[in-house]
Amino acid sequence: MHSDGTVSIRVNGEHKRITAGLTLAQLAEELGLVPEKVAVERNLEVVPRSTLGQVIVEDGDELEIVHFVGGGDHAGSLADDSWTVAGKTFRSRLIVGTGKYKDFEQNAAAVAASGAEIVTVAVRRVNVSDPKAPMLTDYIDPKKITYLPNTAGCFDAESAIRTLRLAREAGGWELVKLEVLGEARTLYPDMVETLRATEVLAKEGFQPMVYCVDDPIAAKRLEDAGAVAIMPLGAPIGSGLGIQNQVTIRLIVEGAKVPVLVDAGVGSASDAAVAMELGCDGVLMNTAIAEAKDPILMAAAMKAAVEAGRLSYRAGRMAKRRYADPSSPLAGLI
Repeated sequence: MHSDGTVSIRVNGEHKRITAGLTLAQLAEELGLVPEKVAVERNLEVVPRSTLGQVIVEDGDELEIVHFVGGGDHAGSLADDSWTVAGKTFRSRLIVGTGKYKDFEQNAAAVAASGAEIVTVAVRRVNVSDPKAPMLTDYIDPKKITYLPNTAGCFDAESAIRTLRLAREAGGWELVKLEVLGEARTLYPDMVETLRATEVLAKEGFQPMVYCVDDPIAAKRLEDAGAVAIMPLGAPIGSGLGIQNQVTIRLIVEGAKVPVLVDAGVGSASDAAVAMELGCDGVLMNTAIAEAKDPILMAAAMKAAVEAGRLSYRAGRMAKRRYADPSSPLAGLI
């Protein structure tokens, strides 16, 4: 102890003179620390936290005081993150189809597990030979789930327009999904016929969400023609190949003033997450869920993936680097 009543110590490598007789807990408080939130090593031996108020700091002590610091960034809190199409607002960003399921019961269970608020429905002839046959509306209530009539199977503008006119007459639907296919092998959209159908439907008061190629120029023309949502394919319908051209999808997102949803090609939950990380407003899928070994479980997985991908997009991806950058700070090492 020095003549002035102090002792010399080293704390985290720095020399300090403190009042003699202080306990480790009192020293921590003088340093502006909370004793309960730090760990102390004295002369290379860890001091139990329960004894910090009893151990006296002595002249020449070598102390290391540590605490935990973040090894990563704080992601922020969750907030309401709904989206709007044609003036209608939805919380779920996952739209699911209603084809290829074992039966209507399985279909309904998958929709429930997915949390989807919109389902696509094909417009087909009524089974007049068996009018009592089960119908989709018996299992998925259109008063609780938004039906999105689509033109699956149409290969020209006329048949697509005719189909949606019938759909509006049957259920009053104006929010519809338009797809006009070019050929049966790839099920790629015929963009000439698609654009023509979009123009006619928009003039007739329909609100078409339009399936299209992953082309930013074509997407812009559809938007100008009256599309209320752009739905570029990630890969051929039913292929499960995942998003094959992330660059063009991102360009469509950046240039659009209406919602953009990836439609077709999703095969796994990771594919759905990628679509959302690209900034898409949502994802539409059918085969990925319906043809999974466990459709109900896959529906739940897709729900989680869409939500995770959206959160990742909102959080903002870290910058890519050529070299390593330590997660934990190097400053303050013992």
